[in-house]
Amino acid sequence: MEEIFKILGIAIVTAVSAILLKSSKPELSFAVTVTGVIIILLFVVDCMKDVLTVFQVITAATGIESGLIKLLLKIIGVGYVTEFGAGILTDFGSVAIADKVVLGGKLTIVVLSLPILQSLLQLIGKFLELV
Repeated sequence: MEEIFKILGIAIVTAVSAILLKSSKPELSFAVTVTGVIIILLFVVDCMKDVLTVFQVITAATGIESGLIKLLLKIIGVGYVTEFGAGILTDFGSVAIADKVVLGGKLTIVVLSLPILQSLLQLIGKFLELV
């Protein structure tokens, strides 16, 4: 919970600094924004370590194939990277390109989810054979 307050604090300081610098030194405003984003991403990566540990525990406890868990994490990662990239593009005024990035992310998620869908359909088929 305290991580979100750190991230929010960094985001607010970055945004205010970038706005104050934008009129006088636009190149520094951009550098401040990029630095703030990198610091926030470092916090997020640190939080992801805990999430990965939980997924490893779930995999060990349930016996779910680790390949399916890896696919699930990839899908989540694609979603976050797509949202992040589209947000940056939108901030820079490239809304049309951001929309295409979102479309590409959605298609990538569909392609990545096909093995999970196949596995689910096989499981349903096995249940129907038992009935």
